[in-house]
Amino acid sequence: MIVTIDGPAGAGKTTVAKLLAARLGFRFLDTGAMYRAVALAGLRRGVDWENPGELAELAQAVEIRFDGDRVMLDGQDVTEAIRTNETTVAVRCVADHPQIRQRMVRLQREFAHGQSLVTEGRDQGTLAFPDAECKFFLTASPDERARRRVADLQARGQSIPLADILHQQQRRDEQDRQREVGRLAKAADAIEVVTDGMSQEDVAVRLKQIVIERARAVSNGEAAPISVPQS
Repeated sequence: MIVTIDGPAGAGKTTVAKLLAARLGFRFLDTGAMYRAVALAGLRRGVDWENPGELAELAQAVEIRFDGDRVMLDGQDVTEAIRTNETTVAVRCVADHPQIRQRMVRLQREFAHGQSLVTEGRDQGTLAFPDAECKFFLTASPDERARRRVADLQARGQSIPLADILHQQQRRDEQDRQREVGRLAKAADAIEVVTDGMSQEDVAVRLKQIVIERARAVSNGEAAPISVPQS
């Protein structure tokens, strides 16, 4: 069974998806970490972000895998390194690249093949897994999302003013909704959950109840089982 969680940055997708996967006994796929890893590789190699061919070569050259909840880039643990503000800013350069997007989606589907999986991102329910059995769209108010981002950065030893985070967030939201590939959009059959005032534990509990109900419907023949696309 594939469960997708999409939504804007700062809505709590990653943490909620991890909690939900653990409670369901499913595997977890952090697609945002994959794009961040490519962005980090580009920063380290000094790529020309305006050169599409160089970015395409970068995507094919890097090796990205997961070791439990650790993110590995070319054999090195970059779990913390991919969460810096510098990497966050650079992500848009790789996320907008069609060939990088194509390769990441292909890797996501390979990872999901034969698995019960919770996957989160921006286009999981619309592009990567359009036939997923259960889809969610998590969102929150701009102020709530920005406060969460500031708290996350502070926990990592970085201090960025709230006003700066709000500005970056607004710009990223606009870019995400206007992207030619992998744009932020709610799938027609996704369940929207506004997370303001809810703890991540509360959100995970709520989603788990819905997933269990959906799985029961599939097993009872009330909904058709879904196959994962291979390409």
